[in-house]
Amino acid sequence: MQLRAKITGVASYFPEKKLGNQELEKMVDTNDAWIVERTGIRERRIAHAQESAGSMGAEASKRLLEQLGVSPEEIDLIIVTTVTPDHPFPATASVIQTEIGATRAWGFDISAACSGYLYGLEVARGMVESARSKKLLLVSSEKMSSIVDYQDRSTCILFGDAGTASLIEASEDESGILESIMRLDGTGLPSLYMPAGGSRLPTSEETVKARKHFAVQDGRAVYKRAVVDMAEISAEVLERAKVPIDQVRWFIPHQANLRIIESAAKRLNLPMDRVAVNIDRYANTTSATIPSCLAEKIEEGTAKKGDLILMASFGAGFTWGATLIRL
Repeated sequence: MQLRAKITGVASYFPEKKLGNQELEKMVDTNDAWIVERTGIRERRIAHAQESAGSMGAEASKRLLEQLGVSPEEIDLIIVTTVTPDHPFPATASVIQTEIGATRAWGFDISAACSGYLYGLEVARGMVESARSKKLLLVSSEKMSSIVDYQDRSTCILFGDAGTASLIEASEDESGILESIMRLDGTGLPSLYMPAGGSRLPTSEETVKARKHFAVQDGRAVYKRAVVDMAEISAEVLERAKVPIDQVRWFIPHQANLRIIESAAKRLNLPMDRVAVNIDRYANTTSATIPSCLAEKIEEGTAKKGDLILMASFGAGFTWGATLIRL
């Protein structure tokens, strides 16, 4: 019998500190009405100095394992998706392994920006369906406040911090990952990236003074691609799976901008009451947006066993993808 991977649980962690639009008005030349109109964001969560992608991911993992009654020693693989790792090396997976006590697990990190969760889910799917992993922890955790320039009004309004954890196992019924497609277009790199800090432009006094260690974005270029690519790849996944759009209970798009979300949903002929949105409360938490939305829908009981969930992302790279699951 062919194994099928499934998400058996999802949990989130958000820092306590809230940064509202009114507070940003005091930091940069912007205002609440403009931010809400252009992005749909009203507030975001900001990690304190001692918190990191690793610590937030570990907290989400602890919550998930407790919720499911799973021992950390049962986890055999940890995959972490993040663009804000605790250190350039080793992998943040090693930080999380130690903090949660998953002593039997090996692990690694994936850097796919806002598409990190779906990229990670695809790798996790391969590990579970090939029987190389039985209980896999997929952690998507981002401390975006550590790479956001709070002097740049075009980017600082967009991002927030969060950690999520998903348990991936083999399905024992018809539930699980039904279809997925991932894409990459490296020509999009200049539209959304962090210029310095890597081997191409190592950290120096000059790069720090020039503020090259913060995320920079060509918002217009990203917007145009995200709307079209998320909708098209979602439609392609549904076509492959032979699932009509009206059978999808929830569409969970990456939470980058409410206008992008609405435009993608319109292209798919989906009403907004079947689209998961939490960008107003948490902003763009990069790879953590999709799993945090999924966790909310499961917790509130509006996403139930047997429901079809369509997830789509678009991010730096450019990376994008779509995945269809049955809960």
